[in-house]
Amino acid sequence: MRQPLVAGNWKMNGSLDSIRSLVEGIKAGLDSVTTAELAACPPYVYIPQVAAMLEGSSIALGAQDVNDRESGAHTGEVAPGMLTDIGCKYAIVGHSERRSIYGESDEFTARKFAAARQAGLTPILCVGELLEEREQGITEQVVSRQLDAIIDLEGVGALADAVIAYEPVWAIGTGKTATPAQAQDVHAYIRGVIAREDAAVAEKVQILYGGSVKGSNAAELFAMADIDGGLIGGASLDANEFLSIGRAGNA
Repeated sequence: MRQPLVAGNWKMNGSLDSIRSLVEGIKAGLDSVTTAELAACPPYVYIPQVAAMLEGSSIALGAQDVNDRESGAHTGEVAPGMLTDIGCKYAIVGHSERRSIYGESDEFTARKFAAARQAGLTPILCVGELLEEREQGITEQVVSRQLDAIIDLEGVGALADAVIAYEPVWAIGTGKTATPAQAQDVHAYIRGVIAREDAAVAEKVQILYGGSVKGSNAAELFAMADIDGGLIGGASLDANEFLSIGRAGNA
């Protein structure tokens, strides 16, 4: 059985004081989350602060992005080995904001995925369609293309060491959420694509849902057969809300 994972993507939010309060609040209620693994992905500059605060807790640490190179003349970038050096377990790659705002291609995302794995990080690979792509009925083609970039570069076996997050772009930060049935359909499709290559990998890989997940809808989403937790945006900035989502994964 796959363990649920609830990962908070804090995006470009927070300050020293607000992050201290947030982490303390999550830690205070951690005993109520009995099954799911929790992870926090702060902005780069706050990762050392959060790492120190999480020491000794069961909450994993992650980064919101990673470069595809280990060192060199890449001003402003952060290498995978730097993240493992300061205690990160996870690194998000291919988030829709990286793809759409910063023009990162499927191929570049695949290189980031490979570099993260090589450094010992677990990539959280984001896939998902734009609103116009859903309306055109090409959700499956879009998700397949994004997955194929990884499989072509790394082989399907690489997904056994990763997490996938399905995030319909039209539901990120909009208040709109895919219905549990809509989300399950795409999650099942993703698992099916992988199963055609390797059934064991498909059975093992965690597939998270992201897109306006809240404490009020998490349990219904997480009850779906192929939804193994969530990649949480805005709701992860509220300790009580994040803990409520985490409890939705309790067995």
